[in-house]
Amino acid sequence: MTKLIVGLGNPGDEHEEDRHNAGFWFVDALAKQFNVRFESEKRFHGKIAKAKWESEDLFLLKPSTYMNLSGQAVGALCRFHKITPADILVVQDELDLKPGTARIKLGGGTGGHNGLKDIQAHLGTQDYWRLRLGIGHPRDVAGDGRMMDVADYVLRRPQQAEQKLIHTSIENSLQILPLFMKGDTQTAMLELHSKG
Repeated sequence: MTKLIVGLGNPGDEHEEDRHNAGFWFVDALAKQFNVRFESEKRFHGKIAKAKWESEDLFLLKPSTYMNLSGQAVGALCRFHKITPADILVVQDELDLKPGTARIKLGGGTGGHNGLKDIQAHLGTQDYWRLRLGIGHPRDVAGDGRMMDVADYVLRRPQQAEQKLIHTSIENSLQILPLFMKGDTQTAMLELHSKG
């Protein structure tokens, strides 16, 4: 059963609305649903909210290490609470999915995502669940023919239409989360993936 949901992003007000912070947006929405608040925990290098799911503890984590060092926070919390990689769901922004699309998968490569690379290094495995929230790729953005640098793209605020689509994918993901948490991952994936 899922014991830890990690939202990936960068700390600080200046990054709050960046595409790269889609993972933070998801766990913020989830914390609101559970009516729990994030508190800074230095030993876990992040902000933690603790909820109950069917009488089990469920931790929500927003690393405060910056994206590239997300594994520090995940590793520290997992070691302390003896959480195995199979019980983790990492929520990330995904360049290769269009805004409005969300996908769940177990394991696999990092797709060049530095947050995932660091988590994999700290956990020693890639066998943890990911929820990938589409933010689109700079090559898909109409411009003057020059593609925006990926780093610039992820560290910018999405246009309003994109933002709405990303929030729709977060809502869709929250709707299937109870199925996922119960271990009915196949149904959860089918439902989510059929929504776009």
